[in-house]
Amino acid sequence: MTQKPVTAIILGAGHRAMAYAEYALAHPDELQIVGVADPDERRRNHVRDLFGFPEDNCFYDALALSKAPKFTDVVINGTMDEIHVETSIPLLEKGYDMLLEKPFAVNEEEMDRLIEVVNRNKNKVMICHVLRYNPIYATIKKSIVDGDIGEIVNIQTVENVSYHHLSTSYVRGKWANSKKCHTSMLLAKCCHDLDLMMWLMGDDEPVSVSSVGSKFQFKKENAPEESGTRCLVDCPRVDFCDFSAKRMYLDHPDSWEVYVWKDLEDVENPTDEQRFELLKNSDYGRCMFKCDNDVVDHQSVLVNFKSGATGTHNLAGGSAESLRTIRIIGTRGEIYGELENKFVKIKTINPEPGKYFNEKFIDLSHTPDEGHGGADEALTADFIKFIRNDNPSLSCTSIENSIAGHKVVFLADKSMAQGGQIMYI
Repeated sequence: MTQKPVTAIILGAGHRAMAYAEYALAHPDELQIVGVADPDERRRNHVRDLFGFPEDNCFYDALALSKAPKFTDVVINGTMDEIHVETSIPLLEKGYDMLLEKPFAVNEEEMDRLIEVVNRNKNKVMICHVLRYNPIYATIKKSIVDGDIGEIVNIQTVENVSYHHLSTSYVRGKWANSKKCHTSMLLAKCCHDLDLMMWLMGDDEPVSVSSVGSKFQFKKENAPEESGTRCLVDCPRVDFCDFSAKRMYLDHPDSWEVYVWKDLEDVENPTDEQRFELLKNSDYGRCMFKCDNDVVDHQSVLVNFKSGATGTHNLAGGSAESLRTIRIIGTRGEIYGELENKFVKIKTINPEPGKYFNEKFIDLSHTPDEGHGGADEALTADFIKFIRNDNPSLSCTSIENSIAGHKVVFLADKSMAQGGQIMYI
C-alpha cells in the first residue's frame, strides 16, 4: 500500500532548512511542505508561494506555532544554533517529530534538557549531521563495517577552514563572538567532524577528552599599522590587503552571498553600487583584525576510547583553501580520504614477496558538487524513512546517537579553557 507523504512545517526558513525542504519539490509523493514559521515576512511569503499553502499556515515563530493545533507530522528546525532547544521543546511537547539542524544544543545543560523532553514524549528526532551522507564518509563507513582494515587503532580528522570562510563565519560573521551566538568555533564548525569520529568508531565509546587552541591571527595587535577600521571607508589598504572586504566580497559577489548579501535577497539583480553601499557599513565590511571575534582560529582535540583506541581532530582556520581530510589506521590496514577532492584510498596489509600492501583507489569525482555532494537530498530521504520506520541507512543520526559527538565537543572546549586538562566522560 502506498504511504501518504510526510507533511512538514519549516521553522526558520534560512539556507539550511530550505536545502532539506526543497526535496518536496522533486518528491511530492514523499514530502509535502505545508507551513512555515519565521519572523521575516519576506521569507514566510517566499516559502508560502514556493510550496503553495494558505496564509493560515504561516506563523511568526515557534511559540506562535506551538499555540496552534498540531497540523503536520514533522517540523524541519533550521533556526540559529543558540535557539535550537528553546524553539524545539514547545513543539516536541506538542507531539511533533523533528529534523533538527546541528548542533542540537550549545551546552551540556541544554542537551540534557532536550533529551529529557524527547525521551518523555517519545518523539522521533533526527539531527542534520549531513556529512554522514556524503559519498566520501558513507564509503569509509561501509569499508569499516565490512572489516577491510580490521579494528580501528586511531582516527585522524583535519579541517582546514579557508581564510574566506573564516572571515565570513568566524571573524566578521554571525559565529564570530561566542557571547552573541553562544557557540564555540569547534561546536559550530567541527561538530560534524567529531560526530563522524564517534560514528566511525561504532560501539567503542569515548572515555576522555583533552584540547588546546587559541585565537592566533585575527586580533588587533596583528593589524597593519596603517589599516583602518572599515575596508571601504577609511582603509588605504583596501585594494591590496589579502583580507580586504572589497577583494573578498565585491570582487567575488557570488561567494557566500546568502550571508554577505542577505539584506539584498529580495532584490532580483543587485548592482555593484547596491552591494558597495551595503558592504560599506555591514559587519562584513569591518577590518579582519579589528572585529569583536573571540572564538579560536585553531584547535586540537585528543579523544581516548574505551578500547584504548585514540582519535585526534585538528581545526586550522585561515588556510588558502578549505579541505577536510581523514585517516584511519586499523589492525589490518588504513583508509585515507579527502572531502573536497572526492577520493578514498584503502590500503590493506600484504606481506607477499615484492609487496607490502594492496591499495584501492575509489574515485568519487562523479558525485554532485552541490548540496554537500548530494548529501542534503540523501539525508532528507533518510529522514522520511526514519519517520516511517522504513529501514533508514547506516548514516541515520537519531538524537540519541548524536549525544557522544556533542559531549566530546563540550568537554574539548572545557579542557581548552583549562589549559588542556583531561576531561572524563
